[in-house]
Amino acid sequence: MKHIANLLLTCGFLIAALRPGHADDLIPDDVIAAMQAADVVILGEIHDNPQHHLVQTEAIAAIQPSAVVWEMVTEEGAQRLAQKAATNPEELSRILRWAESGWPPLSMYYPVFQASDAPVYGAMVPRTAARAAMERGAATALGADAARYGLTVPLAPEDQAAREADQLAAHCDALPAEALPQMVAIQRLRDAVLTRAILRAKDETGGPIAVITGNGHARKDRGIPTFLTRLRPGLKVFVLGQSEDGVIYGTFDAVIDSPAAEREDPCKAFETGN
Repeated sequence: MKHIANLLLTCGFLIAALRPGHADDLIPDDVIAAMQAADVVILGEIHDNPQHHLVQTEAIAAIQPSAVVWEMVTEEGAQRLAQKAATNPEELSRILRWAESGWPPLSMYYPVFQASDAPVYGAMVPRTAARAAMERGAATALGADAARYGLTVPLAPEDQAAREADQLAAHCDALPAEALPQMVAIQRLRDAVLTRAILRAKDETGGPIAVITGNGHARKDRGIPTFLTRLRPGLKVFVLGQSEDGVIYGTFDAVIDSPAAEREDPCKAFETGN
């Protein structure tokens, strides 16, 4: 917990915990002001925490972005949505084929979609590309853009080891050692695809751009911001991380803490016989 407290202080903001279900003024004024001054605002989350999506909803309403990039939406889904605007959750779910996506219920995300009329940009990595990243590496899966996004260059050994350790912990210490490099490759691929969508949205709409993604992709020390810094160093990027009960990993410009969502122990799925 000491590490977490230090992280929150070094981010420049120490933000009070949120009350469950409280939907007014979830974000302090100074954080809102910092978001409004940025070209790209990356809004991290733990996917199945409803409170995190309320924070994102408030942020997007304040930012009024020219586009919103979604980790949870495919490029094809975004194109379908552009052709036929959804007027209710059921229609949105059909257009985006949400039930097939494997994400938490759309009801959690629907307020975020409603917060802005800006175009939706999809950055979800299709299953075929994820499999290619596992089998042949992230560079092969991204194709012609791989060198531009740095995927043809291996990570430094200490960085690779740290990321593999994180993947092992995230999967309840149940993954075989040979699977860990594959999981890191997929993560790098997703970071690159998200970054590519952000830059396209910025070029096509002018900005500011809001990004809905998990904390792991949002973190400044490893995720999307590292790609943006290299590819477009003039962009002003603001990164919000969202913790549960004070726990978060990585570096962010600000962190908002919420109570942990009620969920089954995810490690049960890795137990023998399940």
